Amino acid sequence: MSSLHRNGMRLSVLDYVPVLTGQPMSASITSCRRLAQWAQALGYHRFWLTEHHNAAAFASSATAVLIGYVAEGTRDIRVGAGGMMMSNHSALHVAEQFGTLATLYPDRIDLGVGCASGTDPQAAALLRHSKSTPDLTAFLGELNGFLAEAVPSQPVRAVPGAGLEVPTFVLGAGEGTAAVAGTLGLPFAFAGHLRAGAGPALAAYRRAFRPVGRLAAPHALVSINVVAAESLAEAEVAATSWLQRLLDVHRGRPAPLREPVPDMTVLWTLDEARAIEPRRGFSIIGGPQQVREGLDQLVAECRPDEILVNSEIHSPSARRHSLQVFAETFMSMPQLRDCLP
Repeated sequence: MSSLHRNGMRLSVLDYVPVLTGQPMSASITSCRRLAQWAQALGYHRFWLTEHHNAAAFASSATAVLIGYVAEGTRDIRVGAGGMMMSNHSALHVAEQFGTLATLYPDRIDLGVGCASGTDPQAAALLRHSKSTPDLTAFLGELNGFLAEAVPSQPVRAVPGAGLEVPTFVLGAGEGTAAVAGTLGLPFAFAGHLRAGAGPALAAYRRAFRPVGRLAAPHALVSINVVAAESLAEAEVAATSWLQRLLDVHRGRPAPLREPVPDMTVLWTLDEARAIEPRRGFSIIGGPQQVREGLDQLVAECRPDEILVNSEIHSPSARRHSLQVFAETFMSMPQLRDCLP
């Protein structure tokens, strides 16, 4: 497998497992594994799956189950959670799940931990394992305690899990969460596909970083939205499925990912387009030229060590092609060498 990296910066994939209009749920899950196989063939480093509940557009509620399905169907790409939401699970439960995965697929499993619920308030209330709001530092301490080598006096152990030290990542979109990740010496993934402006959070992470664990230096990941194609016009049409999904949520009527349309102006008002704009996060839509411009902007803004690509495209073949166009453009950019840390 060739590896997609320039001066240490790697490309990876974040997958929501989109549910498509007019197709059975099983097709979404099968397409997820096929996308991971394609990403592996292209040289992407990781394939992460999100956690969402009661979401009409996503089939990623049982994240650990999907990780096993994808890992079983791939060979050497790393597979993980982007991420497990700490308000929905106990630390012991997460350690047992990922300990089992790491036992089945050694040196291939990643564990991202997030603070959001990944759902609406009604579903969050049903999922919440504790009446109190969990503390991120305390949760990570408990989780990594279960994944560390057990001591004789330890009354409760993760079986499997104890001693496996599954790589743990902190997910977030703010400076506070970033600083926690740095203080604990863990890698930090900024949710740039949900919120633009990763620079301040990554700066806070790097300032706070202490090499207290296995990580000797900061490792910053940024997730972004990408719809890449052979031309800007083609990419703009493909991106309308994602934009329709944002519009459905804005209108309070979540739905599966819709087929693309030629022009969004017939579907939304100007006020709706403006309201949705902040939800687009950091996005690259277009052909190779727009991909190059977007990558230049991202590197100048926050100098990530790794980019996680999220592509909400209705056609599975177009999603795979988007990953290919993005990867090929990334590898053709010698100027990135001068921008990296």
